[in-house]
Amino acid sequence: MIDIGIVVFEGFEELDAIGPWDVLRSARAAGAPFEVSLVSLDGAPTVEAAKGLTVAVAPAAARSFDWVIVPGGGWASRPPRGAWAEVQRGTLPAALRRWRESGVAVASVCTGAMILSAAGLTRGRPVTTHAVARQALRAEGAEVLDARVVDDGDLVTAAGVTSGIDLALWLTERLAGPAIAEVVAANMEYRRQGPVHRTARATS
Repeated sequence: MIDIGIVVFEGFEELDAIGPWDVLRSARAAGAPFEVSLVSLDGAPTVEAAKGLTVAVAPAAARSFDWVIVPGGGWASRPPRGAWAEVQRGTLPAALRRWRESGVAVASVCTGAMILSAAGLTRGRPVTTHAVARQALRAEGAEVLDARVVDDGDLVTAAGVTSGIDLALWLTERLAGPAIAEVVAANMEYRRQGPVHRTARATS
């Protein structure tokens, strides 16, 4: 079983997390060996997203992940909740460093890449993010590509909001096979956008 945690925080962008969650849970129903959960570091039973959606979460500390996906939201305007606030707080970047050091693969959607950057996980690596954060991500040492999804092996990133669906479909294809990914996309009536930019790390 492949354990995938989507780590949410106060002010996350709804679709950044729920899009991948829906894809990966649908993949599980179609036969993918996935355990998929919305998780939080804060210990509260619920988390409120940027537009008011409240989701039930499991404690991240109770799980041993194979993959962690980080959504974005709340970057450009520097609100008191969201990706910018999480970078300033430092708790999630520190957890990501620990997870990565223990061998957990990481992924991000949208400005979640800036949280990965704060953890030191994107420097010198090919990545993508939402257009509003590309300059900042590049300034922090990442090789920022104009791509919808970038697969660099143990680091997979997606561009703006809806690209999280493409990221999750790609992870499904990579981890469970193209047939299941195509079944999920067909059931969602979603036309996959790409192609995925794959590096040597992703193909080795």
